[in-house]
Amino acid sequence: MLGLVLSTLCLSGCVGALRENCCLLQVFSATVLVLVAAQVLAAIVAYSLQGQIEGYLRSGMLAAMVRYQDDLDLRFITDEIQIGLQCCGADSYRDWEVNMYYNCSAPGVLSCGVPATCCVDPLENGTVWNSQCGVGSQQLDEFSAQSVIFLGGCLGGMSRWIEQHTGLIGAAGIVLLGVQIITLFITTQLMDNIQCSKATR
Repeated sequence: MLGLVLSTLCLSGCVGALRENCCLLQVFSATVLVLVAAQVLAAIVAYSLQGQIEGYLRSGMLAAMVRYQDDLDLRFITDEIQIGLQCCGADSYRDWEVNMYYNCSAPGVLSCGVPATCCVDPLENGTVWNSQCGVGSQQLDEFSAQSVIFLGGCLGGMSRWIEQHTGLIGAAGIVLLGVQIITLFITTQLMDNIQCSKATR
């Protein structure tokens, strides 16, 4: 849906400019203005509600961990986050207790373990991924577990990543906003030129 909206927006701007159609250009500029306002509002809300957003992220990640074995999309996203941020669970590796397969009271081989994406060395110095490298990790104390799996949770990893890249994120946001404002200015100038040329005919 987002792709369709953006394609329609771009098409209206291109056709409006090529055909000198003020109606299409007005639709284009109004939509870009709404997008700019929505982005600024979203940034303000995200900054002012940081604590609540962290709570939503925590509950979302725990829900993904509960359904880890049953939903391949959630499994892929969770694995990518854990590999990318070198983390395990939401707040710590013990969060995997919420999953019925990794729960210490579960009867299976995964009992009291964590996914292989939590492992420090899932290949175990080989070339084949060892899917059992996290088995029994929840039974270990932190000192013993740190050589096998990542102890830190992914929420802390996300916070650290955002803090480390604050400048880059801010610069990207400013550039994006600047391009949209310049686009609005150019569209307004184009509409004025079209109206002036029509008035002189």
